[in-house]
Amino acid sequence: MPLFVPWGPVRISKDIMTSVKEYMQTLGQQARAASRAMLSANTGMKNNALLAIAEAIDTARDEITRENARDLEQGRAVGLDAALLDRLELTPARIDGMIEGLQQVAALPDPCGEITDLKYRPSGIQVGKMRVPLGVVGIIYESRPNVTIDAASLCLKSGNATILRGGKEAIHSNQAIAKCIEQGLVKAGLHPQAVQVIETTDREAVGELITMPQYVDVIVPRGGKGLIERISQDAKVSVIKHLDGICHVYIDAKADLDKAFNIALNSKTHRYGVCNAMETLLVAEPVASQILPRLAQAYADKQVELRGCSKTRAIITANEASEEDWSTEYLAPVLSIKVVADIDEAITHINQYSSQHTESIVTEDYTLARRFLAEVDSSSVMVNASTRFADGFEYGLGAEIGISTDKIHARGPVGLEGLTSQKWVVLGDGHIRQ
Repeated sequence: MPLFVPWGPVRISKDIMTSVKEYMQTLGQQARAASRAMLSANTGMKNNALLAIAEAIDTARDEITRENARDLEQGRAVGLDAALLDRLELTPARIDGMIEGLQQVAALPDPCGEITDLKYRPSGIQVGKMRVPLGVVGIIYESRPNVTIDAASLCLKSGNATILRGGKEAIHSNQAIAKCIEQGLVKAGLHPQAVQVIETTDREAVGELITMPQYVDVIVPRGGKGLIERISQDAKVSVIKHLDGICHVYIDAKADLDKAFNIALNSKTHRYGVCNAMETLLVAEPVASQILPRLAQAYADKQVELRGCSKTRAIITANEASEEDWSTEYLAPVLSIKVVADIDEAITHINQYSSQHTESIVTEDYTLARRFLAEVDSSSVMVNASTRFADGFEYGLGAEIGISTDKIHARGPVGLEGLTSQKWVVLGDGHIRQ
């Protein structure tokens, strides 16, 4: 039985809104009410909503593509670079990916209500922990309109309400997607404000969203370093974040060089404008002269600019790498390369310059691989795999709401479990404390 048949979708008339502050306060009140109502939503209702949203997106492909084309046209007109335009574009394959992501999240186990570690205490009571939603999740992101679906699906399945604020460059795409989300919520009988997409591009809306602890429980910023720094500094709400994606691949002296070639090429060139792309390649000196010329040719074919240390430039043609390059997230076809003596120097370099996002070692020596896993302090550490795997979809989360490089609550790709918390539950039968 639908939870909210008497409630129709409530639209906020911009004509009667006197300020962005009032608008955001209204969204916050509605989100808080929705979060409480979502506590009564069972797994079947949540899954039905996700599948209904997927169906609505499939039906609205033409409209979504048309609105996305408006955003792309405006983006080109204001001079957005190629990487940002790539993140903004909704190709047929990416729309397919949105639908698949919704279906995958619907198929995932529902974490809400799970009770673990239930144990009897000497008093006779049972004590355990129950997994519960965080409440209201505010998500701020730039460029990529498919994030709207990733965020909505994960928040819905984990029992949260969410307020989504996409970038102004994707406003038309996001509003088209928001219509599909609303249709799915209504069809499944869920609270119509369980997902709200902010309709204004006024930057003041972000300032209000991150300073409403009475309505918002956690903020997830997804975007450039400037955005995330601003959110982290100004928020009065807890933030799940990562600032940079300065990711490394280390090719060890005992690497299979064919594997190393494919991993180093894929990590950098699969997509440039993403946080899990490799930005610095480290190569052990004993194999540098064998692998670097081959890689340099492949990078040249893809028009990747190389910046190298003196040992690198003695082997291949590259621009001189500066100290700043080692701590730069390019998000572009630019790669820093350093030749290192061994795994010790590689680990030291990574722990000094990494943003603690994703690092990979290529080696056939699993003793060294285990050292790398243990000693590299990043949220994802890999052996013989491309850094591009570091996202929720590839990790089996169905989608991700973001990457966290923090060490408390959630770390790495944040999926369903990262959007929940645990509370203590006590089961008794008339027990009283003596």
